[in-house]
Amino acid sequence: MRRLAIALTTTLSTVTLVLASAGTAAAYPPDPPGAATARQQLSELAVRAEGSMSGYDRDRFPHWSNRTGTCDTRETVLKRDGSGVSVGPDCYPDSGSWYSVYDQRWVSDPSEVHIDHVVPLAESWRSGTAGWSDAKREDFANDLSTQQLIAVSGTSNMAKSDDDPAAWQPSNTGYHCVYARGWINVKHVWGLSVDSAEKNALSGMLDDC
Repeated sequence: MRRLAIALTTTLSTVTLVLASAGTAAAYPPDPPGAATARQQLSELAVRAEGSMSGYDRDRFPHWSNRTGTCDTRETVLKRDGSGVSVGPDCYPDSGSWYSVYDQRWVSDPSEVHIDHVVPLAESWRSGTAGWSDAKREDFANDLSTQQLIAVSGTSNMAKSDDDPAAWQPSNTGYHCVYARGWINVKHVWGLSVDSAEKNALSGMLDDC
């Protein structure tokens, strides 16, 4: 039994090393609820046609807010999601690398790392935030307590734009389950709606879990 335990430990260590070398960040946003809870949350979301973009402006979602010391929300996520990140007195990274789980790429230049709003600000406007105060929209745009913010490559973030999962999904299909669970949880926590095509796409992504 002792030999078996040693063998299992060695195997698990090897798997861990392989996964690490394949590419993972030091940390990610909080884990979203599991697939069963995600399906329940999805069923509870209001389904309605997307609202108008009338009056929308990113400035209506003040970001990035100060968090601790000299660090704002963007810098906080860069520190959280990066590997080997060191920062200067202004909290901006001097070194580090970031694994973009959307497209499975490592990015070493922090200026090329985007902090993605998983539920894009424009999408949220069409889903309910248009009726909020700017102060509440600021809380939403800087939300670190859910899966709303994640460091990804600029190319993947620009490809996504303000699309919902009916129009855009990460090219990394292995991340679809987590992406859908996070998207659903953010909308559930913040009381946002989904349209029918979006709901169907999310349900399909949960089938990958």
